[in-house]
Amino acid sequence: MTDKKETDILEELNPEQREAALHFDGPLLILAGAGSGKTRVLTYRVALLVASGRAAPENILAITFTNKAAEEMRGRIHHLVGQKASSIWISTFHAACARILRREAERLGFRKNFVIYDDEDQLRLVGRVMREHDLDVKRFPPRVVRAVIEKAKIDMLDPEGFRSRVHDDLTQVASVVYLAYQEELRRNNAMDFDDLLLNTIALFELFPAVLEHYQRRFTYINVDEYQDTNPAQYRLVRLLSAAHRNLCVVGDDDQGIYSWRGADLRNILEFERDFPEARVVRLERNYRSTRVILEAANHVVSRIAGRREKRLWTEREEGEPIRYLFAPSGSEEAAFVAAEVDRLVEERGYRHRDIAVFYRTNAQSRPFEEVFLRAGIPYKIVGGFKFYERKEVKDVLAYLKFILNPDDAVNLRRIINEPRRGIGETTLAHLEGFARKEGISLWEAIRRADEVPALGQAARRKLGEFAELVEELRGRSAETPLPDFMRLVLERTGYLEALRREGTFEAEGRLENLEELLNAATDFHAVHPGEGLEAFLERTSLVAEIDLYDEEEGAVTLMTLHNAKGLEFPVVFIVGMEDGVFPHLRCMDSEASMEEERRLFYVGVTRAKDLLYLTGAATRSQYGDLRFLPESRFIRDIPTRCLEVLSTFQWERGKALENAEERRLESLAASYRVGDRVVHEVWGEGTVMGVSRGRSGPEITVHFRGVGEKLLLLQYAPIRKVG
Repeated sequence: MTDKKETDILEELNPEQREAALHFDGPLLILAGAGSGKTRVLTYRVALLVASGRAAPENILAITFTNKAAEEMRGRIHHLVGQKASSIWISTFHAACARILRREAERLGFRKNFVIYDDEDQLRLVGRVMREHDLDVKRFPPRVVRAVIEKAKIDMLDPEGFRSRVHDDLTQVASVVYLAYQEELRRNNAMDFDDLLLNTIALFELFPAVLEHYQRRFTYINVDEYQDTNPAQYRLVRLLSAAHRNLCVVGDDDQGIYSWRGADLRNILEFERDFPEARVVRLERNYRSTRVILEAANHVVSRIAGRREKRLWTEREEGEPIRYLFAPSGSEEAAFVAAEVDRLVEERGYRHRDIAVFYRTNAQSRPFEEVFLRAGIPYKIVGGFKFYERKEVKDVLAYLKFILNPDDAVNLRRIINEPRRGIGETTLAHLEGFARKEGISLWEAIRRADEVPALGQAARRKLGEFAELVEELRGRSAETPLPDFMRLVLERTGYLEALRREGTFEAEGRLENLEELLNAATDFHAVHPGEGLEAFLERTSLVAEIDLYDEEEGAVTLMTLHNAKGLEFPVVFIVGMEDGVFPHLRCMDSEASMEEERRLFYVGVTRAKDLLYLTGAATRSQYGDLRFLPESRFIRDIPTRCLEVLSTFQWERGKALENAEERRLESLAASYRVGDRVVHEVWGEGTVMGVSRGRSGPEITVHFRGVGEKLLLLQYAPIRKVG
């Protein structure tokens, strides 16, 4: 290559990156380990295609997974090749499909000005369809039905195809709603996010000439984060690249952590099956972390079966050992993290914005938020609300505030129909009009609902039931200990039951947040047994209102491990390192789920540049009760030479217990035989097809009627023998 600009570009790449960037013809798989510069390679490859004259800018398609990533890539390419970058298609899958459909939608019976329904629009439409079909929205919440439809679309099942998969009452209801929902979308000249992909695929498959046009248009296709693609995205990429096969995909199967969003790891693991002639380039040089951190990361991820072999290395220094604390309690864990943050800032010269705290679920942020507030440590929550600003937490606190003060119309309006009890805006408007006329509070108007002429009998009955509930709770508020009273409110209002019925991934997180709110009440009661609801609410109000974030000074970042992907920090704390917390309890009865938890831990470890802390607690409040938890199995995957154990609490005892636990598991496995009948809490009756030894313990294969075969980790599977 003779062009000076091209030479300059190449000089900024290491040999492996250069090999990938210069492979222009034919399929290319770039296996890019954490911190190895994958975005740089993809960006420079696109820039080199343009700079070398090998491709016109308009013939290049670059796909990223977020609009932010697309804009960053566009900016970098513009810096390298100038104004030519403006003609390159750099976008997310959904944005690229929307752009194509704006030109071609009429072929599918849509007008070009179709609207795109967001999550809220979709949910409203599903609810309306269900009501029109007289379907039970309490037994089958619209949010749950929408999630089933969304999963069907990710798997590229149309309403007819989905109907053949119906196997229970929920999928039967979803099948009815799915068909009517799609018909309604078409009548409204609307598409949801999944339709953008599915309709583009349909366009290409129904109109070969259109597909051929876009194949000629995009002669070079580049896809980032390929391990996160779902079946529909995979199909779209295959269609567009089928003619020229100049497809470059970049990804890391070790960072595949989004199966719950529909991502299919097989897309990257089996790339050579689809493209046997593919060049595979491994990027293993890490520019981020110290050698100690990378050694730990390599050991953690090496235990995953079927992964693409990569071993990260670095020219950085050995670095300080990973510091590990297994504290006696969750509160002591949080206090340690706060004290260590202060020490790092005051003695080691780190800034608050250099430090991050990662946890498995959003609910875990609460004790760290509270101790940071008390210590005057600025913090910010990324990818979510601060604990006391989350909807479900504010809803329950609104109940408590209103019970304490019935004249509080603001909180009354918030909770009167939360969860839904059939008291809508029209009813509220009639009540407020009556209250103004009579010069009384909104609560008093509710108690006198029989006197409001505009209200029908059904509305009066529902208001009466609500008033009885409030009076009952008010009567018990003074005599009931704070944690027990909060439990009572959660149960009697139906708030917990509504979330349990919803059954979605989002609902699980909201339930965990309410569990943590109950833990906060329990902790408060233990420290201040003589104080009650009013004092607790005053404390939470102060916590919710204080905002210590200072743009100039920066703040410690708190976030879930899923949100941490793609980021890096000089100092990282991964907290909650206990079995049942991380790995998460709901993932511990499946080998596939456990492997994804392991990849999630790997993602967290490889975010750290200089210092890594791992912390856990032997006891932790869970739903108001004190639970004893073993240390996370992931800790035992890290070589002891990489760890500095800050407390020997349960460390030696845990090692001694391993042999006893091994014997217990062997005995458990021996109690099951092929042909045994079992019952699973969710899947019902099944037959044991096999018992084997897995890396995480004994496994059992069971065939369940109407569900099929499932491979379960025996020690965690909610099953029992029958007969």
